[in-house]
Amino acid sequence: MAPVFLPDLRLNADITGPQGGAPLVLIHALGLSAAIWDDLIPLLPPTLRILRFDLRGHGASDVPPAPYAMGALIRDAERLMDHFALKDAVILGLSIGGLIAQGLAVKRLDLVRAMILSNTAARIGRPEQWQDRIATVRAGGMAALHDATMERWLGRKWRDNPALPRLSNLFLSTDPEGWCGCAAAIAGTDFYETTATLTLPTLAIAGANDASTPPDLVRETADLIRGHRFALIRGAGHIPPVEKPAEYAAMITQFLTEIAHA
Repeated sequence: MAPVFLPDLRLNADITGPQGGAPLVLIHALGLSAAIWDDLIPLLPPTLRILRFDLRGHGASDVPPAPYAMGALIRDAERLMDHFALKDAVILGLSIGGLIAQGLAVKRLDLVRAMILSNTAARIGRPEQWQDRIATVRAGGMAALHDATMERWLGRKWRDNPALPRLSNLFLSTDPEGWCGCAAAIAGTDFYETTATLTLPTLAIAGANDASTPPDLVRETADLIRGHRFALIRGAGHIPPVEKPAEYAAMITQFLTEIAHA
């Protein structure tokens, strides 16, 4: 991965696959980085042109002062796609990445031909929940929110989950300022009305053990989009590309094949 210098921001990004290949854009979850896609990418069709990047405030991207607006996060994805000359892409957004995908599809249909909404919703949580979590991180850093987050992500037996070491390390490595910035963006976002205007091909994926965006919440958002497909991964929680990469890749590949994108 390498920095992409935008006029006001440096974003850490990586693009792989053949020039002219069908574009797939991967947008990661809050408190993680583009590293969550490491196990997934080798399992996807080699014809894809895949862009992944660290959100502002995450990974090796710049960390502007919090709070961030959801519009700024959507604009970051939009500018990276323009930078790499990607159009008619499938956007795979996980958690906050799914919010960004929905906003981008409403704003720039020329860039987005289909969506994969993974472990996400049109609205995630309540503003007061996010304000409480932001206050917790401000007072005690990422470690203060670690155990509660891992339990929401991985389920009651989170301490025994094989994915825990990787997810824990990525979470604790996240800059608290960046986490608070993106958490504020989630707190201020409700896409129910705008997402309901979308008619593009959409696959919604939920994890059976996910308490952050439970399957019923994912399905409720999917139901807003006419002609969507819904898939449930049993034995997985909020971050299936790390927990169940092979099963996740198979679902994605099947969808891309069905819409003639792979």
